Amino acid sequence: MKDGFIKVAAATPKISVADCAANSKNIIRLIKAAYDKKVSLLVLPELCVTGYTCGDLFLSSALIANASKALAEIADATKGKKLLVFAGLPIENQGRLYNCAAALFDGKLLGLIPKTNLPNYGGFSEPRWFELFQENKNTEITVEGFDNKIPFGTKLLFRCNKYPDICIGVELGEDLLSPIPPSVNYAAAGAAIIVNLSASNETVGKQKSRRSLIENQSARLISAYICSNAGDGESTTDMVFSGHGLICENGEILAEREPFSEKANLLISEIDTGRLAHDRRRKKVFQSLPKSEDYAIIDIPFDSNETALTREISRLPFIPANREDKKEYCETILTIQSKGLAKRIEASRSSGVVIGISGGLDSTLALLVSVRAIKEVDLKTEDITAITMPCFGTTDRTKSNAEILCERLGVSLRYIDIKKSVEQHFADIGHDPDIKNAVFENAQARERTQILMDIANQLNALVVGTGDLSELALGWTTYNGDHMSMYGVNASVPKTLVKYLISYAADTCGDNELAAVLNDILDTPVSPELLPADNSGVIAQKTEDFVGPYELNDFFLYYTIRFGFAPEKIRRLAYYSFYGFYTPEVIDKWLTVFLKRFFAMQFKRSCLPDGPKIGSISLSPRGEWCMPSDVSSNGWIK
Repeated sequence: MKDGFIKVAAATPKISVADCAANSKNIIRLIKAAYDKKVSLLVLPELCVTGYTCGDLFLSSALIANASKALAEIADATKGKKLLVFAGLPIENQGRLYNCAAALFDGKLLGLIPKTNLPNYGGFSEPRWFELFQENKNTEITVEGFDNKIPFGTKLLFRCNKYPDICIGVELGEDLLSPIPPSVNYAAAGAAIIVNLSASNETVGKQKSRRSLIENQSARLISAYICSNAGDGESTTDMVFSGHGLICENGEILAEREPFSEKANLLISEIDTGRLAHDRRRKKVFQSLPKSEDYAIIDIPFDSNETALTREISRLPFIPANREDKKEYCETILTIQSKGLAKRIEASRSSGVVIGISGGLDSTLALLVSVRAIKEVDLKTEDITAITMPCFGTTDRTKSNAEILCERLGVSLRYIDIKKSVEQHFADIGHDPDIKNAVFENAQARERTQILMDIANQLNALVVGTGDLSELALGWTTYNGDHMSMYGVNASVPKTLVKYLISYAADTCGDNELAAVLNDILDTPVSPELLPADNSGVIAQKTEDFVGPYELNDFFLYYTIRFGFAPEKIRRLAYYSFYGFYTPEVIDKWLTVFLKRFFAMQFKRSCLPDGPKIGSISLSPRGEWCMPSDVSSNGWIK
């Protein structure tokens, strides 16, 4: 749990209405099954010990007594297990009956949480049997079968002192539908996980609304939300219950048991409380709420062994998991980029744009965006001046792709061979061109930038930057070379997403020749082409040989910036996500390179040109990422 993960489950036992002994046996089976699967937190439905649909039998002293007896049996089944269980049952206190959630751990009843909003409509008649809990503080009560006084009230939190990010609040069913659900106050008091013991019947459209409600609540509270619903065995006299279960984390569904599912009724996933804690620190979402000091904190000594992961950790976190969303996702990004550029063209009263075109991924995306933007400001595609500047490392493949790309998009293309200029520069500064070092490479990049800037001045145009977010993170840019532009449209687009957007353009352009060249650009090795090609004219300088695979770098970048994870956690997630793709040794190697480069290259990011933010991550120094340029990476590397 040191990484913040806790394995959780929502379970729906088969119910025999009013038969507490039978229900107890089914609940205990689920507890054993959850324990065998290393679950640390198990959530059962509302009133599952008796069944939710007992009606006026709730007022029977026999049922109340049998429920208490069953609760003691269930508690005993947790003995010796580091498993926190929440189960629902009726509890009598001073002649009043409450609909409660019982918290059980290691053979003990740790607390009872009464329901605070009782539905009395549409077939629900809870006020007929249960008392509305209106106290503003906890009390202690006695429960048959337990020797100790039991904390009773709605101001109970269950927290692991060793890992305090693991903190749990409890609400029941209708509580979530109130204008200010108890979960709001639980979260403000520190709860990162909300559990809901529910008995929501199934009707047409209710699955969708229930899912939406829980997704939204978990997002609003930056919390996890686990909902376990009543299901098979409840009375169908007037309603049917489906066992719909959900495990959400900050607006994202991690696991779902569909209504009336024939699959196993133990729904399991892992909550990342470290991820939630980071977002709460960053957004300060609860700072406007008064902090309550009167919550009782009940310590849960969970097993501190590493939580095995089953949840999906995408290898490509910048790419939507649902490929059906590709069109909307890509169109949104391309629109943000093109609108940003269009505004800058208008504001600068430019007559067009100038862009260096290499036949590589980044300049291709920047050109596609420029075509969209130029139409926004009622200029023609001919007002885009694409300049290809071959030098020592340019290959026929990339040169040809650049030509075809510009032709199919209808933009103006200029050729400027920079070899003589660079050679003259070498002579001026006394550099031997046979020494293929940083001077050899960077002189080419800076010569290209000078040409772009000067031609932009000639044409009253704006230089469009092509560098992407991954290159900015790694510092894989030439300072005052391709590092500089008048507007960087790709500044917050990582390399894996650049490829995704170009793939989308190829699929949707409606031009077979353009699609073919876009697909060939996707297949071309990523290279700055600053070193000569090999003897057969093939690209010899491959970027990923120096900085590592971009899919790894983008993975490292995402979890470093978006969630502030420590390198050891990022490494663990990478081992899990890239299992079978990269060995642990390879991941370690490139994670170390990433960290060294990311910290050392902040000085390049501190003076970035403007560029639009398109997602959750940006390295703009203007508020998005503020870091000293001379900070040490030693703590992260170690």
